This record gives sequence, structure tokens and C-alpha cells, in this order.
Amino acid sequence: MSLTNVFNIAGTGMNAQSVRLNTTASNIANAETVSSSVEETYKARKPWFSVLQKQWNDVDGLNRNLDVRSTIGDGVEVRGIVESDAPLKKRFEPTHPMADEEGYVLYPNVNIVEEMTDMMSSSRSYQMNVEVMKTAKQMLQRTLTLGQ
Repeated sequence: MSLTNVFNIAGTGMNAQSVRLNTTASNIANAETVSSSVEETYKARKPWFSVLQKQWNDVDGLNRNLDVRSTIGDGVEVRGIVESDAPLKKRFEPTHPMADEEGYVLYPNVNIVEEMTDMMSSSRSYQMNVEVMKTAKQMLQRTLTLGQ
């Protein structure tokens, strides 16, 4: 892997963590929204990631070490956003304007503690990818000054 590929890999990581931060923020913002029907109630969302596989060119035609080469990634991509299938929170609040005929109000299946943990984790991962890019940049700059 060349040093310049590090920028692409770290960039895809930063993009993925940005999406993760946005979905976490959306979950936290909608944690206390109410509804009277299951279909209308907000459901927690999580991004779905997958590894971008490195495309190998078999220059010499020998296909050596295919098992090792197929495990090396070339970054990460966001495949989609999935909704949680955890049960919704049902609270008995008969005086609430959104209560159903039985007096229950539906709240989203958002766990605030889990969301805060995800937010801290994705923020740290984003910061680590930034540090990787800074280090790669410094290494390239030092390489250029070797000939002086």
C-alpha cells in the first residue's frame, strides 16, 4: 500500500463516522417525540457499514496469496441506514393529547445512554482518522525534504 492510499482510507473512515454522528444526533433529537400509532412513531436508526475491498491487478498472472490479498480492505463505505427492531416504549398517559383510546402514548425505541456512547465512539474514531491523515501528510513532507 502506498502512503497516498492512507488518505483515501482515512477519508472513507471520516465519512462513515460523520454519517454515524448524524444518525446518532437524529436519534437523540427524536428520543422524546410521541405518537399514537406504531407506524408514525420514530424508530432508532443505525448506519450499516461494509469494507471496501481492494481491487488487485494480477500483473504476473500467478494469483499468489489470494487468501491474504482478499482480506485487505481499502476503506469503509456506508451501505445504508437501518431502523431498529427493538420494541417501542409504551407509556400510560391518558391526559396526553396524543394518547390512543386506551390512554397509551408511544415513544421511540431510542436508548439515550447507548446513543451517547455511540456519539463519543464515533467522535473519537473521526478524530483518529484526522490524526492518521496528519501523520501521513507529515511523513510525505519529510520524504520530500530528504533530497535537500
